[in-house]
Amino acid sequence: MKYYVDKPYPSIDQLDINIHYGQMILSNVGGLHSEMNAVSLYFYNNVIMENSWKDLSIAMHEISIVEMHHLDIFAKMCCKLGIDPRLWDCQNDFLEYWSPGYNVYPRQIQTMLENAIIQEQNTIDIYQYQISCIDEPVIQNVLQRIILDEQLHIQIFEKFLNEYNSRFHQ
Repeated sequence: MKYYVDKPYPSIDQLDINIHYGQMILSNVGGLHSEMNAVSLYFYNNVIMENSWKDLSIAMHEISIVEMHHLDIFAKMCCKLGIDPRLWDCQNDFLEYWSPGYNVYPRQIQTMLENAIIQEQNTIDIYQYQISCIDEPVIQNVLQRIILDEQLHIQIFEKFLNEYNSRFHQ
């Protein structure tokens, strides 16, 4: 099974410094709804599912790797835009470091999968909003490409949720 869309990510080599856009993208690195959240949440889900549902554990691990790639892209994009890519967010000129407390950590499988779907949808909504606010085709193209992966992740989580519901709620 593939956990990412088989389409290249656009190059960010041509980006110029733009502090405003960089601060927007920084929220994708270390903000409340960031790729760091996804990496850490799916890492956790992978660990706690390892002995109870191996296929779901593997999927969580593989998806966390894709999310880590997104994190890397956004961090490098921040550098190009002139922003320090620490795991933090800049809101109203106030810097706040990322926290694992940003995540919800459900242990019940149905709730875990529903939470993952909600988080992926929230991410897509944020990226679509950023596309509408950012007048830079390179950034828009990167966001659109990453949205494709997030949409695939929703499909994967929905497949597991349907499997879980058909198994345990007949």
